[in-house]
Amino acid sequence: MSLSAYLILAAVLFLLGAFGLMERRNMVGLLISIELMLNSASINFMAFNHFLYPGTVTGQIMTLFVIGLAAAEATLFLAIVFAVYRHYRSINVENVDHLRG
Repeated sequence: MSLSAYLILAAVLFLLGAFGLMERRNMVGLLISIELMLNSASINFMAFNHFLYPGTVTGQIMTLFVIGLAAAEATLFLAIVFAVYRHYRSINVENVDHLRG
């Protein structure tokens, strides 16, 4: 595969994630959309590292950073989803109109 093929794949994943982020009303769907966008960034890091700087590991380190960030983000977001569900009995973002401590 060429660099352009990886970039097209990453662009398609990013656009699918952005579309899901705008269209989904379910909190879990929003989380999945954000994960798609982070995975597209990881594909870009790995593709640029492989084709432009083949001897370095900078892209791989950035990808590991993105994976760690995605894991932390998923953990926090799921905790928020559980708290919202416990309070509102729904995870639809349109039903959550006010947040109090």
